[in-house]
Amino acid sequence: MRAVLQQSFGGPEVLQVVETERPKPLSGEVLVRVRASALNPVDVAVRSGAFPLLGEPPFGVGWDISGEVVEAGPGARYAVGEEVYGMPFFPRAATGYAEYVAAPSRQLARKPTSVDHVHAAALPLAALTAWQGLVDLAEVGEGQRVLVHRAAGGVGHLAVQIAKARGAHVIAIASESRSAFLRGLGADQLIDYRSADFTEVLRDHPVDVVFDSTAQGDRSLQVLRPGGVLVSILEHGDRELIERVQAAGRVFAGVSVEPDYASLEAIAALVDAGRIRPFVQQTFDLADADKAHELLETGHVQGKIVLTV
Repeated sequence: MRAVLQQSFGGPEVLQVVETERPKPLSGEVLVRVRASALNPVDVAVRSGAFPLLGEPPFGVGWDISGEVVEAGPGARYAVGEEVYGMPFFPRAATGYAEYVAAPSRQLARKPTSVDHVHAAALPLAALTAWQGLVDLAEVGEGQRVLVHRAAGGVGHLAVQIAKARGAHVIAIASESRSAFLRGLGADQLIDYRSADFTEVLRDHPVDVVFDSTAQGDRSLQVLRPGGVLVSILEHGDRELIERVQAAGRVFAGVSVEPDYASLEAIAALVDAGRIRPFVQQTFDLADADKAHELLETGHVQGKIVLTV
């Protein structure tokens, strides 16, 4: 099979398409013929060595996949022919940029029926990050005010929709050029980070939950009401920040995303109900994974980038 591997840390050019052995599913696992695999910022950080999550190369990055089951091990939850999606093995290697991935069946869910594989692949890591932060940890509910940083990005645009689906009033931080996009996703208010300071805008209107994917924990703390929840992706292990949040009478909720088929099923149900719409800015062929990484590294991607396999 074809897979994208790297032999060293470095720029996008280290990503190479190679021929390698097709994996075999073990008990409880399925072999997925991957049709699409999405990129996430963590892929770039791991590839470059900035975040050596997988140790030293060689390895393959990529976790988000959507495809169909072509082989099922004993005791697997899915049968041959079923369409599934998920984020297997994270934070261990999944080598998701590949034609085939063998994965534990309980780390996958049935693909939403209303979207194609490209849009299904755009969901798992980003949507699970938002879901585990907003639903599992912050327990966002009806009428709460939720602030979402980097709201037009891969995680952010799904966080906006998940919070809205839970009945929240959603305040989105992004550039003014993303205003129509975010309002179309359900955002109630937009703060243009280029022309306004969100701490000033919300000084007299504190929020119940901040979803922070920008490592601005201390600034986000300034706009949280007493008892409010700071959901943090990048600072989940910062003990000093956690202590400051707790000392201020607020709640810290650090997110380190993990595979979860039950949440993927709930997300798929919202997609099929029209409550969540994953946005894909651009697709690339598997052979052009390096070009896809170049685009992701610009830091100005709206929604997701997906590889077709």
